[in-house]
Amino acid sequence: MSETSQPSIVLRRPQDLSAAPSSADFVEFLSLGLCGYQEMMDRMRDWTDRRSDHTRDQVWLLEHPPVFTQGVSCCDVPMTNPLDIPVIKSDRGGQITYHGPGQLIAYFLIDLKRRKMGVRQLVRLLEEATIELLSDVGLQATTRPGAPGVYVGDAKIAALGLRVRAGRSYHGLSLNVAMDLEPFGWINPCGFQGVHRHSRPETDRFLSYQAPAEYPPRFREHRAAPQRSPPRLSLDSRFEDA
Repeated sequence: MSETSQPSIVLRRPQDLSAAPSSADFVEFLSLGLCGYQEMMDRMRDWTDRRSDHTRDQVWLLEHPPVFTQGVSCCDVPMTNPLDIPVIKSDRGGQITYHGPGQLIAYFLIDLKRRKMGVRQLVRLLEEATIELLSDVGLQATTRPGAPGVYVGDAKIAALGLRVRAGRSYHGLSLNVAMDLEPFGWINPCGFQGVHRHSRPETDRFLSYQAPAEYPPRFREHRAAPQRSPPRLSLDSRFEDA
């Protein structure tokens, strides 16, 4: 993500929860640059705990320095780690995965209860939006039954991992854009052996995002649409694909 690229709209910082928005249907997009994983996890959790019923939902767009992250119940460690990349325990579900520069991270802090959405509906929405986004640059992407995420051919290009507390989500989506994939070979990502990863340098323009209007129409159409019969949400649930 280029340090010189700036969003074309002015957005609030995540810690600013001052005035109630004029419409809770709007989603605020924040470009945060390169951020440490532990710092962002702590900020997401704190922001989610402090938000009110009137706080606008937010999407945080960023990159992480090299880091392996483990789900709550995961004890896996890298099979080798010649670069001494940190390993951090996350509060998401799922297994071990890798984040690094050149991978777009989108954290979705969404009030699912207010939007009458279930976590599976949000997962499907993010997968569909990612497929449409990749289509814009000529990549034919798909999903796989029983293996959440987005794939180009046999290789995974995007992974999802969500945490839901009291009906509000955080964590989100990682999209491999122009990154070094070697550290994925040091782990069994997402708990699956032999899963190949995909990175496409030609798609690095994704990292110069300018405004929410650039997001696929399907996301804009769905983001405020309530589900007629929403599934019941537990007060503290996790979804993880990694």
